[in-house]
Amino acid sequence: MKKLLLAFLAIGVISLLVFFITKPKFASDAVSQQQSKNTPNPISTNGQNNSTNQQSGKYIDYTASAIDQNKGTKILFFHAPWCPQCRALDASIKSGTIPNNTTIIKVDYDSNQDLRQKYGITIQTTLVLIDDSGKLIKKYVAYQQPILQAVIDNLL
Repeated sequence: MKKLLLAFLAIGVISLLVFFITKPKFASDAVSQQQSKNTPNPISTNGQNNSTNQQSGKYIDYTASAIDQNKGTKILFFHAPWCPQCRALDASIKSGTIPNNTTIIKVDYDSNQDLRQKYGITIQTTLVLIDDSGKLIKKYVAYQQPILQAVIDNLL
């Protein structure tokens, strides 16, 4: 009888550990699911709209020429792969609909110190709206609300 009770107790403890270890994953999935419910036409990571052939926004990785090569509204997203809020915002951007004529440029926070200094970035999850010449127009930190709609509401 004691062995059976210990077996059930061990299974319960293991179940709780698994739940708490995987809980952050579920939280970022919830943000992605909430964003995808609010946006009917998701885009893929290459910026092509999955539902139609209309011109849509783009989400690209930063390169030295990315700012000059892309026209329209440009937003720099200072992202760190180790940052949970950055990963949640990244998933929200990938599953959401970026407004037409808008390019979100994902900048690696750790390896682009020159850009961080230029725009006064002190925390990852910072997004910077810039003009065609690369001058800062407006900044927004999405740390508390890492979803695409918050970025749109605060920068556009």
